[in-house]
Amino acid sequence: MNRKALIAVGLALMIGVGAPILAHHASAPFYDPEDRVELQGAITRFVFRNPHAFLFLDVTDESGDVVEWQVELGAPVSLRRVGWTPDTLEVGMVVNVTGNRSRAEGTHGLCCVRMTREDGGPVLEGGRVREANTN
Repeated sequence: MNRKALIAVGLALMIGVGAPILAHHASAPFYDPEDRVELQGAITRFVFRNPHAFLFLDVTDESGDVVEWQVELGAPVSLRRVGWTPDTLEVGMVVNVTGNRSRAEGTHGLCCVRMTREDGGPVLEGGRVREANTN
């Protein structure tokens, strides 16, 4: 193999290994950690696919209007590790969601940090209800 071919193969390997690492991002550029939102709403869709799962909720606002909120969850591979499946959240199920509001103006989105059933219980039996203590 000549020198140019070796360099090309090396670059291809670096890009192939490095791109997935660089592709993962922090949520702070997209969601404001200082703007915490608490919602209760009925699930209209649960999208369980990469790179992140999304939940769509119909939430009644202060004026009585129903607004669709988009809730970003973790990666499906991580959710599966703790027992989630595409059938964990059913359309019509009412959930309580706490998260950081989207920085995009005019949108109704948040990054979920806690979710419970309507009665405050865990979504999955044995699942965690409270946020991890970061102190």
